[in-house]
Amino acid sequence: MTGWYVDDRCTNCDVARQFAPGLIADVGGTSVVVRQPETEAELRDLHAAAYACHTRSIRHPDKRLDPDLDPFPMELDDNLFHCGHNSRQTAAANSYLLRRDTGNLMIDTPRWSPGLADRYEKLGPVTDVLLTHRDHVAHGRQYADHYGARLWIHEDDLDSRPDADVIIRGLDPVEVTPGVIVHPLPGHTKGSVLYVADDKYCFTGDSFYWSRTSADLEVAEAVTWYDIRVLAESLARVAPKIRFEWVLAGHGDRMRRSVEEMAARMAGLVERTAKLEPRAVDFTATRW
Repeated sequence: MTGWYVDDRCTNCDVARQFAPGLIADVGGTSVVVRQPETEAELRDLHAAAYACHTRSIRHPDKRLDPDLDPFPMELDDNLFHCGHNSRQTAAANSYLLRRDTGNLMIDTPRWSPGLADRYEKLGPVTDVLLTHRDHVAHGRQYADHYGARLWIHEDDLDSRPDADVIIRGLDPVEVTPGVIVHPLPGHTKGSVLYVADDKYCFTGDSFYWSRTSADLEVAEAVTWYDIRVLAESLARVAPKIRFEWVLAGHGDRMRRSVEEMAARMAGLVERTAKLEPRAVDFTATRW
């Protein structure tokens, strides 16, 4: 090895490619460094990918990662941050922190360490840790206890986090705090939900995401644990009720578009998902 590379622990989760798409690509079902960084900006992108990588697979034979180039929490928009440091225990799910006057919200969680928890808390007190579904619960209790925050989950995924503080029930929207609404969205799992903040940010968990391949909103039909037909019904029910600019997924990419464009894309997603049939789980079939 003569430069940065991805080692054989890579799980092809796509996280690194989200942060350094010009440097890291999917080659044969795994992430590969296809070009070495040439500028300071590219070196920062590579470090962002490396510090987000849940297996710490981005390496150099002669160099260590530079802690001064760890960008997380990374500001994506005013008061919106990507937590980075994705966790093996959540299959590398992205997590986010939303800063608000009434108390900050953490949506899903990064890997756990007291040092990371303190780092995120420098942005202000965290009052609520919002879990989107059972696959992302691993560190929820630790972060909630560290912050003295409330831990949220839907009743249909409660068995994965029975010590949650707030249990979302049924299919009706619930106010988390003024301006932030949780919408139950069963399909990916029975207890999946999404959180919409200020008609701007939509935290989707694994229910849908932005695909760089199709340049559109997509559902991960090949990794739907509960029922794709239920997800289609959920999307048809919820889509007319929500407005947002940002799609912020647990797995899959994020994207910002106008409210009007996202509404049109949601209508298209509803239509496409209604035509899908259940299929066997296939981790290699998702169009990132």
